[in-house]
Amino acid sequence: MNKFNIQKQPSDFLLDIAEKHKILRKSKKWSQAEISERSGVSLGSIKRFETTGKISFSSLLQLAHVLDRLSDFEAIFEMKQPRDLSKLFN
Repeated sequence: MNKFNIQKQPSDFLLDIAEKHKILRKSKKWSQAEISERSGVSLGSIKRFETTGKISFSSLLQLAHVLDRLSDFEAIFEMKQPRDLSKLFN
């Protein structure tokens, strides 16, 4: 995390997601080569992702799919209903 900002930065999310992916992969006892074969994502991309957090969005979705986590992406950019402020004062 950036030492001058309390909020997480994009780079922090990249590394957090990569670490969570690695934990899920290992919980299934899959090697990097095995998840590469199952997902169609190159072994080099998986190695780079797990060390730097960098991966194409398409490849990330493929990995999420084989790890049964694709539905986790449904909430991204979801439109939220605005709050009715009048209810707060009644």
